[in-house]
Amino acid sequence: MEQNEKKPITRVMRALHRDIGFFTIGLVIMYALSGIVLIYRDTEFLKSEKTIERKLAINLPIENLSRELHVREIKVTKTDGETLYFENGTYNKATGMAVYTTKDVIFPFNKFNSLHKAGSRGVTHWFTTIFGITLFFLAISSFWMFKSGTRLFKRGIYIAFAGVVFTIVLLFF
Repeated sequence: MEQNEKKPITRVMRALHRDIGFFTIGLVIMYALSGIVLIYRDTEFLKSEKTIERKLAINLPIENLSRELHVREIKVTKTDGETLYFENGTYNKATGMAVYTTKDVIFPFNKFNSLHKAGSRGVTHWFTTIFGITLFFLAISSFWMFKSGTRLFKRGIYIAFAGVVFTIVLLFF
C-alpha cells in the first residue's frame, strides 16, 4: 500500500475501537467495583466505624448541628441537662462538644466512590469526563465492526435499540 492511500474509515474505527476499548477496560473495572459498593451504601458492606469528636459553636440549633456534622436529619432521642442525644452521638450545648460515630467505606473503595460523585470543579471531573467520552465512542464505533446492511450489523442495531428501550423502561419503574 502506498503512503498516499487513505485507510478506509472502517479500518481506522476498528483500530481505535480496539485500543480505546483496552484502555477503558481498567476504567470500567474501577467503576463497576465502586458502583457495587455504592449500591449497598445503606448497609454495613465494606464499612468501618469511626468515632469523631468535634468542637462546635455553643447552643447550636438542631438544623445547624446537622449541617455542621454533615449528618442528615438529626433527631434528638433524649436530653439530659445540656447534652442532646441523637442516633450515634451526643452534643453538649454548653461546651459545644459533639461526639458521634460514622461508618465509612474502607480504603480503597472510599476513593473509588468519589469518582461517582465528581463535581465539575474537582480534579476528578476530567477523569469522569474522559471515561464518559470513551464509553460513548466505544458505543458508536461498534457500528463500524460489521459492514452496514449485513445480518450482524442489523442485529447490532436491534440490540442497541433494545438497550435504549430497556433503560427508558427501567427509569420509569
